[in-house]
Amino acid sequence: MSSHISAQTVGILGSGIMGAGVTEVFARAGHRVIVRSRTDTSAAAVTASVERSLRRQVERGKIDEPEAQSVISRISATTSLSDLAPCDLILESVVEDLPTKLALFAELDACAAPHAVLATNTSTLPVVELARITQRPDRVCGIHFFNPATAMTLVEIVRPVTASDATINYATRLIASCGKDTVAVRDDAGFIVNALLFPYLNNAIKMYERGTASIVDIDTAMKGGCSFPMGPFSLLDLVGLDTSLSILETLHTQFNDDNFVPAATLRRLVAEGHLGRKTGQGFLSYTR
Repeated sequence: MSSHISAQTVGILGSGIMGAGVTEVFARAGHRVIVRSRTDTSAAAVTASVERSLRRQVERGKIDEPEAQSVISRISATTSLSDLAPCDLILESVVEDLPTKLALFAELDACAAPHAVLATNTSTLPVVELARITQRPDRVCGIHFFNPATAMTLVEIVRPVTASDATINYATRLIASCGKDTVAVRDDAGFIVNALLFPYLNNAIKMYERGTASIVDIDTAMKGGCSFPMGPFSLLDLVGLDTSLSILETLHTQFNDDNFVPAATLRRLVAEGHLGRKTGQGFLSYTR
């Protein structure tokens, strides 16, 4: 399938690391991006994050200054959902909580253009439930980026039973226009990557709990023995321990498999507010 697609207007909801990364991906591909956040401060933080990223790339000689300025010029920020009315695609990347996403999709359905595709960046939640809360279930799909979105080449295109061929084809072409590789996946919990990845991560924690080896040695072993770019504990901290816990709970509910029962240490760290890199402390410590 050709990746050619004319420049689109893309709405992004979510002011965290993923929201900023996805904003940069679409803007660098030549698409106009409207970032919506609940406050002016958080909306501005997304554009500031993209600017810092582009500045680093200019300093490293990966892009030149005019290109960086061109990318920035395609990004605008707002606190109003109504400003997303011109969008061809609206992608949410808010907190991984189904009631929150359901309420958001109902609002988006009311303000988005009739032709617009509504998409979710959820990593595990059922896309079909978000589709059915709208009056356009055929125009809702999952577009699951991986963190960091600017560096990771894979995007999962998730098809709920309600989605039309036209919607899935559009999403696939749009993401391909951003230079990403896409895989098609049915709307099963965890999709492809997380359904296979999280039993491994969870079992690494349980191995540590049994005293088989230290956190550092388990990470070192999986990097050196399997050629993984990082070990399981470093990856858990990068993903976020709260997000990891939510994914495991969703997978366990869906599949009733003991491999998905979250390890006790993961639950404890989340309860203590130690969420990984974003808080400076998870399984490992980070200088903030």
